[in-house]
Amino acid sequence: MNSPTSTVPPAGQLPPAAPHVVAAAVEGLTSRLRKKLDAAIEQYAATPAVADGENIRISCGEDAVVTLSPGASGAIADDGQAWCSCLLAPRCLHRAAVLSACPVADADVGADVGAGTDAGAGADTHAGASVSAGAGADINAGAGAANGPPDGSLPGTGSSTARDDPSRDGTAAGTTTGPTAAQVAAASGLWAAAAATLSAGVPAAGAVPQAELLRAAHTARLAGLPRAEAAALRVVRGLRAARDRHDGHRLADLVAALRELLLIAGRLAAADPDPALVGSVRRSYQPGGSLRVYGVFREPVISGTGYGGVVTHLVTEDGRWFSVADVKPGGPARARGAATAPVAIGPAMLNHAQLARAGLLIAGATISPDGRLGAGGGVRATPIDGMSWTAGPLAALFARPLAEAVGARLSGQVWSESEAAERANEPVGCDLVIVGAAGDHVLARELLPAGAPPERSDPEDDDPARRPPSAGVPSERSDSEGDDPARRPPSAVRPDGPLIRLIPAGSHPDLAHVANLRQLASRPGTLVRVVGRLDPDRAATLRPLAIGPVPGTEATLRLPAGWQGRADLGYDRLQGSHLPPHDACPPWQAASEADVDPVADAPLWRVRRLVELAVAGGRRAVAEHARSGDSHAQGAPLRRAGFEAAAELAAALTAEADRRSRDVFGRSTDSGPDGYAWAWLAAAIHLAAADQALVQASWHDGRC
Repeated sequence: MNSPTSTVPPAGQLPPAAPHVVAAAVEGLTSRLRKKLDAAIEQYAATPAVADGENIRISCGEDAVVTLSPGASGAIADDGQAWCSCLLAPRCLHRAAVLSACPVADADVGADVGAGTDAGAGADTHAGASVSAGAGADINAGAGAANGPPDGSLPGTGSSTARDDPSRDGTAAGTTTGPTAAQVAAASGLWAAAAATLSAGVPAAGAVPQAELLRAAHTARLAGLPRAEAAALRVVRGLRAARDRHDGHRLADLVAALRELLLIAGRLAAADPDPALVGSVRRSYQPGGSLRVYGVFREPVISGTGYGGVVTHLVTEDGRWFSVADVKPGGPARARGAATAPVAIGPAMLNHAQLARAGLLIAGATISPDGRLGAGGGVRATPIDGMSWTAGPLAALFARPLAEAVGARLSGQVWSESEAAERANEPVGCDLVIVGAAGDHVLARELLPAGAPPERSDPEDDDPARRPPSAGVPSERSDSEGDDPARRPPSAVRPDGPLIRLIPAGSHPDLAHVANLRQLASRPGTLVRVVGRLDPDRAATLRPLAIGPVPGTEATLRLPAGWQGRADLGYDRLQGSHLPPHDACPPWQAASEADVDPVADAPLWRVRRLVELAVAGGRRAVAEHARSGDSHAQGAPLRRAGFEAAAELAAALTAEADRRSRDVFGRSTDSGPDGYAWAWLAAAIHLAAADQALVQASWHDGRC
């Protein structure tokens, strides 16, 4: 077993810091120093960090040097791991500012190190935190997020842990009681901190409000509320990304994180007995016995906190998904190099490029709750031949209608952002025909599943002029294809399917996603087999991760033999010679509905703008919007379109934002953040549910 060693980030980067360490450092400042904290953070964050052996030094002036000493986990997990040379230390501005400039680490950082798991567990944990936080970087997709645990339950939902483990809630299995008094108190503290942050808005949510959220998150952890704690950490990361104006920051991500935090904390503070609100503590790697896994594709990972690497996704013969992750400090450069890095599972002697097209027979496997395979000392792995995309569970992946797969991926609870994201991240497979390009995306149509007869949803489809083209695929299969459904070519384009938008899974110039989609768009009529992820925020949109040829047709890809029938879009670069000849592809013309987006074009954008304004500008910005008179005019379009509830909730939010109470002397006083927070939360949840319904409908309506 590998012994844990100290992990020092690359030069110029600060290590992650545990929430309670940052909160304690800020709380130790005087009120005068707290007023200077935000400016000090900005100043010291721009100061180069110098690695000195296992320590990191940041010069904060002539007589002040802050020294950070990350432990085996690579993070500052204890107050004693950060000290300053000035006379006011440890209650000094320098130390608090440097710690506040560090990325926020997971609260259970380092828990897996030395526990018999792979040596990179600590680094992977940090990278996963950055990826899942949406902290504003160009993040190429969620290491391991698409993989479910072996028992099929979703990690963190409480579906198998909180209900069945009496130690989680102090009750016998099968019974449900409300949260304890300590949990209610911790949730109330989280609610108060989150409501204050919402009222202040991003511009006023500096280091001090963030420290209050971190302290409340740590209290929630001690009280046994892992889901609330994780939501609070996502909010802090989102606030930092918004204030620092990170290139990849999305205000929608911060809105979603704050929505989930407020709803979880509010329900727990009201003693809601739902065990899913508590969540489950992330466990270390557990024994998984013997496994036979087959590579499907590689996925590059680049986080905004300096981590980079690769995740290779694997599938078993019974259709379970697993992954092997190699994510460590290094950023884009490491994401490129890790594409061919050795796989650290036993003595298998495969790299990630080979594993994505081969298989492993693993004895003594160790598995994390999110489906990652560990590399403990007792793990033994033997390389085996890979599995084709036309056989076994992979063939079943492409035989399922896309609308059916989408329904399962978008069935997560709207109130639980983490659960919904986990389900939406599960890969889907489909056969598509490329229609062309429109703006920043590629347009495609879904092909009917292999061997299925053409579907007709309208009697007018009997008109040959309205009949969908066969996309250059023969409708009759040859005798040489036998009776294997996986080898039968698709018969036609799905007539009732939507116009699907393909967008890059990553836009970093060092990766190949954008260039590969550009190549596909240059050859309309090309048939491709796609493995990708849904974009849950956009109508009928996929982020393709790997592609291959559609069997039984000439109008498809011609990949090199060494690629073994698939291309990882983040790494393998398509050339013109890999595309079918022009004469093999039937002519295609972009549909007139190419620019129709039922989500973006719905009048709900008025509610979305108001909800996001509340986060970006705070309560004062919403109150000024209410006084301008625009809030009264925006209700009519919503009601005309049938969104009566949305109109009422938007009006209630603007009214609450401008509400002022009076004291006994008639003076105007602040009514407090609670009523405003509940009004915002109601509008945000209704908006999320309406958007989800529109996105789901977009996958079923081919003429929207």
